[in-house]
Amino acid sequence: MRTMEKLEALAKLIKKEQLERLEKNKLNCQANIDIYNQVNIKEGKKYTKIDVGTSGKYMIDIEGNIFGIKAYGVIHRGHHFGTLDTINDYFWGEYRAYKKGD
Repeated sequence: MRTMEKLEALAKLIKKEQLERLEKNKLNCQANIDIYNQVNIKEGKKYTKIDVGTSGKYMIDIEGNIFGIKAYGVIHRGHHFGTLDTINDYFWGEYRAYKKGD
């Protein structure tokens, strides 16, 4: 699978699991659905960014490592969420992803 296909698979998974969490917690009003239904991929020089709603959420480096962000455009190396090859090992529906089984 090519990198762009992996990024699109990650965006689709984030969108799906965000909506699942909203429904589970009975927070699935139209306003929340409109926000969390927007997952955008933005390519940059060094990193690709994944935005959810109007906020930056994750950044992916050239090797496919997924990180959280400190500020928009600044990765947080302490928040590592695997790679584009291990996206199914994480649950992406919460404020921050976590490894399934933890």
